[in-house]
Amino acid sequence: MSELIVMSKALSYAAFDRTSPFGPFSLNRREPGPQDVECDILFCGICHSDLHTARGEWPGTLYPCVPGHEIVGRVSHVGSAVTGFKVGDLAAIGCMVDSCMTCASCRAGLQQYCDNNDITFTYNSPDKKQPGAMTYGGYSTRIVVDERFCLQLPEKLDLAAAAPLLCAGITTYSPLKHWCAGKGKKIGIVGLGGLGHVGVKLSHALGAHTVLFTTSPGKMDDGGRLGADESVVSKNADAMVKHADSFDLILNTVAASHDLDVYTALLKRDGTMVLIGVPEHPHPSPSVGNLIFKRRRIAGSLIGGIAETQEMLDFCGKHEITAEVEVIPIQRINEAYARLLKADVKYRFCIDLSSLKSA
Repeated sequence: MSELIVMSKALSYAAFDRTSPFGPFSLNRREPGPQDVECDILFCGICHSDLHTARGEWPGTLYPCVPGHEIVGRVSHVGSAVTGFKVGDLAAIGCMVDSCMTCASCRAGLQQYCDNNDITFTYNSPDKKQPGAMTYGGYSTRIVVDERFCLQLPEKLDLAAAAPLLCAGITTYSPLKHWCAGKGKKIGIVGLGGLGHVGVKLSHALGAHTVLFTTSPGKMDDGGRLGADESVVSKNADAMVKHADSFDLILNTVAASHDLDVYTALLKRDGTMVLIGVPEHPHPSPSVGNLIFKRRRIAGSLIGGIAETQEMLDFCGKHEITAEVEVIPIQRINEAYARLLKADVKYRFCIDLSSLKSA
């Protein structure tokens, strides 16, 4: 006989199709089981992935869709087998809430690369704990998650500004660590948006010589303020050529199709450019010669595993790194999405969920 799953209602804002405005939605959350942590959500960042999913720009969206995978909350209930959290603790939830936990990647703490493709993402993913249902994200009043996918948040960090670390932070931290960014290394960050601005802060804190590349001259001063040693307007060919053959690592955060050759030419021998922005349309095919004559690499990286995400949060707590956020009430979510399409935010929107609880 199948286990009876007890459900209760939570308030949220949802997209009901790819074009309609977000609106209020009452969703079902399971009651916490023995290994579960329930959190009252305090803040949730808005990631560009939320927009891609809610607006059907990526395939597979099921409606109603409640996005949000940059979640900061306060623990309101713990299951009987939970050992790492107690009621009243701060907690954070990122992009995943489950995986197979048995394959080689999961056992290595790399759940994001689950060999069985059995990841349960925080929203718009089949929910193994509620058969036949989809997961709902952080644009809601509360969430229930397996303790193994719940993270400790340093108390010293501003909560709203810390929320985007759960995606933007780990998405940039993981490749910086994997490709050994640090003292004596020259690191490029392409794009100063939601991902790039956190990447600049992390690269600087790791001790690397950090160079920002931006198409916007108006962001040059911000680059320096956030920790870039140099800032370069990528449309300036003379400024670009001065950096030829010099980078150990370039993080390309741009989520729009563009010419990759201008950046691969900046890599030294055995240098790597890592793509972490997912464009709606493919990039033009890069020049093979640019790669083979210097043994350069173009690679990709996907968020980070749970242990590495905790490592990133601890690192950010130690160095007091957070995102630059504009905090909004949930009632302004449609305005925020319209502005996000125009890149009219510096550099991440974050929803104050008390606005939903009081609505």
